[in-house]
Amino acid sequence: MASEKVETVIAGNYVEMEREDHSNSSSTKSKFSKLFWHGGSVYDAWFSCASNQVAQVLLTLPYSFSQLGMLSGIIFQLFYGLMGSWTAYLISILYIEYRTRKEREKVDFRNHVIQWFEVLDGLLGKHWRNIGLFFNCTFLLFGSVIQLIACASNIYYINDNLDKRTWTYIFGACCATTVFIPSFHNYRIWSFLGLLMTTYTAWYLTVASFLHGQVEGVKHSGPIKMVLYFTGATNILYTFGGHAVTVEIMHAMWKPQKFKLIYLVATIYVLTLTLPSASAVYWAFGDMLLNHSNALSLLPRTGYRDAAVVLMLIHQFITFGFACTPLYFVWEKFIGVHETNSLFKRALARLPVVIPIWFLAIIFPFFGPINSTVGSLLVSFTVYIIPALAHMVTFASSSARENAVERPPKFLGGWAGLYSMNIFVVVWVFVVGFGFGGWASMVNFVRQIDSFGVFTKCYQCPPRKA
Repeated sequence: MASEKVETVIAGNYVEMEREDHSNSSSTKSKFSKLFWHGGSVYDAWFSCASNQVAQVLLTLPYSFSQLGMLSGIIFQLFYGLMGSWTAYLISILYIEYRTRKEREKVDFRNHVIQWFEVLDGLLGKHWRNIGLFFNCTFLLFGSVIQLIACASNIYYINDNLDKRTWTYIFGACCATTVFIPSFHNYRIWSFLGLLMTTYTAWYLTVASFLHGQVEGVKHSGPIKMVLYFTGATNILYTFGGHAVTVEIMHAMWKPQKFKLIYLVATIYVLTLTLPSASAVYWAFGDMLLNHSNALSLLPRTGYRDAAVVLMLIHQFITFGFACTPLYFVWEKFIGVHETNSLFKRALARLPVVIPIWFLAIIFPFFGPINSTVGSLLVSFTVYIIPALAHMVTFASSSARENAVERPPKFLGGWAGLYSMNIFVVVWVFVVGFGFGGWASMVNFVRQIDSFGVFTKCYQCPPRKA
């Protein structure tokens, strides 16, 4: 029978309590389960980060390029990719700091998943916890909504016999099955497959655009309006803000102290997908993308395109689970079933979380513009401003810096360099991301409501032929 062993491991200058699965069973079922179901390695974390970071937004980046122009689009991807990696690093440092302090107090996390708001609570108090809980949950709620909208938007390009709203009903029911996936430990095979699927789609977009060639009279006017410029920039901010689940991914690792550079390496890989695909589609179709937020809508229907649509649908199901699982945890803790061993009981308790997501996806089916709105109003604080501020406040005192579990790398200039980086992130994201980005994305979002209305049956659908 499988047994669990908790062993104290000296790692760096702190003591880390780790749970490892030392299964002596050689049964086929045990091997199968370990291979496909129980993940906790560095590679599992990398696949989770990369797979979660590049999902449906891959299809909207060409739309952002048409708003920004080619040069600005490339620069913003590189810039926000690095900034996202930096704040993911900060989150990982705060997680290790919190967990180490708690385990020195003999707190056992074997039946408890640590979350970001608990890290803030343990290090900075209840007010920080409440702020973190609000922004994190709201962002993940709308992140799940976006995945559901993307499912309906994509399937329409294979089967337009049903409108997008009807497809949203159908995929809402399908995505509700994610309640049966216990934690991020159990996304091992899904993360791997998800990244393969987005890799195929990205290179399909790139190759198909070059083979298609430029449309007749193609124009590359961007940027032409400030509203569109900052809307596009904020969508890219959203693209590289997928680390709201960093704490949950780290907690699923056998050795979470090894996470530090995983997100950066994942981002580098993601850039090899997003830069060629967005550039190629924008080169081929230019300003046409301003009215087509989903890049697949402009490419001719072929077996390769249908394959990309199907693979993205599966991946969006996976990403829905990534975004929704932390919400499931919060809800479980709220109603007191988080530490139960009954998978069925937990799954049943999670179902109410899916209902508001389903409802919001039907009200606001604006694939593309909703990304920028969520990016400016929620992502800017959730994964950029709050982690940078929290890190500075946590280590504000000299004693906190002296006793820090992880010290800043010397090449950054020590604590002074680290604080300089954090201040830059806070100011930039607040002014450009939240300020200008919030203004632009809300103006664009309101225009979509004025043009299409809420509860629209088929957003950006071509008129049916008589």
